[in-house]
Amino acid sequence: MSTAPIIERIELSRYRIPTYDLATDVSFAMGQFYQPGARGTRGRVGIKIHTDQGVTGEYMSGAPATYEQILMFVNFLIGRSALERERFYNQAKSILRKNDRMGIGPIDVALWDLAGKYHNAPIYQLLGGHRKKLPCYASTYHADREPDGLSSPEAYADFAEQCLEMGYPGFKIHSWGEVDIQREIDTVRAVGERVGGKMALMTDPCCVYDTFADTLAVGRVCDEYNYFWYEDPMRDGGVSLWAHKQLKKMIKTPLLQGEHVHLVEAHTDMAIAEATDFWRADSDYDGGITGVMKIAHAAEGFGMDLELHISSPPHRHCMTAIRNSNFNEMGLVHPKIVESGPSLYRSDYADQIDSIDEDGNVSVPEDPGLGVEYDWKGLERYRLDTVVIE
Repeated sequence: MSTAPIIERIELSRYRIPTYDLATDVSFAMGQFYQPGARGTRGRVGIKIHTDQGVTGEYMSGAPATYEQILMFVNFLIGRSALERERFYNQAKSILRKNDRMGIGPIDVALWDLAGKYHNAPIYQLLGGHRKKLPCYASTYHADREPDGLSSPEAYADFAEQCLEMGYPGFKIHSWGEVDIQREIDTVRAVGERVGGKMALMTDPCCVYDTFADTLAVGRVCDEYNYFWYEDPMRDGGVSLWAHKQLKKMIKTPLLQGEHVHLVEAHTDMAIAEATDFWRADSDYDGGITGVMKIAHAAEGFGMDLELHISSPPHRHCMTAIRNSNFNEMGLVHPKIVESGPSLYRSDYADQIDSIDEDGNVSVPEDPGLGVEYDWKGLERYRLDTVVIE
C-alpha cells in the first residue's frame, strides 16, 4: 500500500460484561472482591476504526467514564489519515482540556492496532521492542470475608507462597478499604515474614489511609521487610506532591505514584517535585500507547523506572520497548478465582493467574497489531448499544 488509509467511520459499542464470584461493597474494599456465587458486571467500550483500504483497528477498553470523552473529539478523525497518531494525540489533548483526558487512550490504542495491521507487524516491532519474556508479579484482588479467601494476614501470606511456587518473582497486596491500620501492618508483616527475600514485595492500599501517621506506620513496616515499593497509600488519591515528598524522606521503601495523574506533563512534574521513586502509567488512562511511551522516555531521562498498570495486550507491547521497566502486573488474582468472567478474546490470549510460564514470564503477542482477536460475536449478548460516527 503506497498511500495512507483514510478513516471513514468509527463504531463505539458499550458492553456490560458479567463477572463471577465477585462482589462490591465500597465501605469494605476499593474494588471487587471474592464472594462465592455473587454476580456482577464490568463496563467495556468496544472500538472499531474502519478505513477506505479495508484495514480496521480494534480495541476493547475497560477504562471508566471514557465513552463521553471519546464522543467529544472522535469526529475529528473522520476523513483523516489513520497513521497520524501524534496529530490526533495533541488535538485531543486540547479538545479535552477541561476533562481528565482519559478518553484519548482507547482511541490511540485502536489506531496503533490499525497501524500494525497496515504494516503487517505486531505493535512491539513498530515500537522497536525486543524483550520477548516479561517477568510478572501477582497483583491480588482486595481482601474478602470468606474463610478460604483473602480474609486475614495469614491468608495473604499463604497466597504469596503459592504464587512463589508457581514461579512469580513478585507479589503485591491489595488489602482492605475498611481501614484497620494494625491489620494493614500485620498483613505487610505476615507476607514479609513468609516470602521476604524470596520475591519482590509491594503493597497498594489504593488511597485509603486517612492520616500521614498511619501511612508512615505502614511504610516503616515495609522498610523492615525490604519491600520493593509502597504504592498510593493516602486518601489524597496520590496527587499531593508535598505529602509524598515528606513521606519519602522518612521511609526507605521506594514510593510508586502516578496512576491518578494523567499524561506526560503531570508525571514529569511529580518527579521534579520528588514525590515518587517509581513512575506508573496506563495506556487507557495516559493517552494510549503514544502517551505511555512519552512517559516511559521522560522517566528514562530522569534515570527512573516506569511500571505499567495491569497486564493487557497494549501493555505487553509497550513493555517490550521500555528498557526501564521491571514487571508486568498480572492482576487481579486470587487463590479461588481462575477466570472472573467470559473471555474477551477468540485467540488464546489471557491475563489470568495461570498465564505465566514456569519462570513467571508472559510473552508478547506476535500477530499484526495488538496480536489478539476479540470475540465480538460471543460478546454480542452483552452489548448495550452502538454509535457510528462517519
